[in-house]
Amino acid sequence: MYRLNNSAFNILRYELLNYGSDNEIGRIERQFVTKRLKKLRKEKGSPATLDELRDAITDVFPEFSEKILKKAAGANQPPGILSKLKWAAIFASSISGAIWLVNLPFPMIRKPVAEKAPLLLLPSYIGMDNSYRSAINATEQADFLVNQATSIADIKLGGKKVKLAQQNLDKLPVWFLGYYPQAYCGLLGCTWKFTFDEFETARRRVARMDAKVFQEKNAFKSLTEAESALKLAKEQYQKTKNSGEKQKALAQMQTAIISLEQIPRQTLAGKRASTIIATSKPDLNKIITKNGKSSLSGNLIEAAKVFAMEAAQASQNPPHPVYKWEQVEKLWLQAINRLQNVQVTNPNYLEAQKLLAKYQNNQGIIRGRLQAERESKQILEQAEGQIERFIAYPPSQVNQYKAKLRGIINKLETVKSGTTSYPRAQELILSAEKHLKK
Repeated sequence: MYRLNNSAFNILRYELLNYGSDNEIGRIERQFVTKRLKKLRKEKGSPATLDELRDAITDVFPEFSEKILKKAAGANQPPGILSKLKWAAIFASSISGAIWLVNLPFPMIRKPVAEKAPLLLLPSYIGMDNSYRSAINATEQADFLVNQATSIADIKLGGKKVKLAQQNLDKLPVWFLGYYPQAYCGLLGCTWKFTFDEFETARRRVARMDAKVFQEKNAFKSLTEAESALKLAKEQYQKTKNSGEKQKALAQMQTAIISLEQIPRQTLAGKRASTIIATSKPDLNKIITKNGKSSLSGNLIEAAKVFAMEAAQASQNPPHPVYKWEQVEKLWLQAINRLQNVQVTNPNYLEAQKLLAKYQNNQGIIRGRLQAERESKQILEQAEGQIERFIAYPPSQVNQYKAKLRGIINKLETVKSGTTSYPRAQELILSAEKHLKK
């Protein structure tokens, strides 16, 4: 008798097609798991258990369907075994139902069981352990791919690992970390001691990498657009003989270089942008010098208008996160900087001053929104941390319970409307107020 029959093998093989990416890496991962299953298919002995099937797959695909694994394990049994074990199955199902009940993710059920009969929570501990290990593994992979990236492909793959780490962290019941039973670890030799502080550290680490992935992708998009615009403007300048068209192309070249200067230097795209600027800016300065100062002033005003338009478009449909408001403010500052360089003797000076007053007012408005977004985000993060600690270590006294809850609500009420944090803050306030009424 072979350890994995055809029916179970086919169930797992078809499900594997739904996992992994569509690129070469995903194909190799699926082939690797399939080889493991084929090996079980050729080995003679007792049927492979659910745990063995899970071990053969979940280290590569942690999110693999538990339902499918159980279905394959059931199909991998010898013919007739269910009829022979009918009453044993009924008994086992009743035991399974009781275990399922005590493993429900509610403190009022788990806490007394954890104190009196921790082994009944073995499925929960195994699930928590698997989620913890998968989260750490995905986090380490993401850290390498994101923080030591050499290409945008590394960043994209790192982004997937970041999401996987976050999914596994979300599976960990934070409120349970405060009374994880040490007897379980001592009995089975477990060394997992994942504390609440470690959870918060892991979550912040994943959040930072997620933000970096987002920044890298946006920077790469900006690089592609600016590089393309610069190339097109250069070609237009060289091709046309019309002086007006040349001036327009020259302004577009200036704008493209300024866009390249806006790309954060710590990103991969920023390093590439520095190289482009170093090779393109000297040529542009020669052209500007050749065309004279009046031409330069006209180009500065046109460049300022381009930046103002980009700033206005980027600020539409608020609220926006901090990084977006920072980007908008930088665009207004670039427009302002260009106008400030228009000389008094230039015939376009009055126009430049009118635009300067308008742009400085707009930049001040954006700065206020940026400050509100920063403060609200910080308040929300602090409140969420207080909520997690409150759930993990709820006060035993009713008065203390309500006082801490009211303190959290008061903090959340300081989150300003019109920010990205406001909807989430209102949601948490409603939830907290419901608990106060109980």
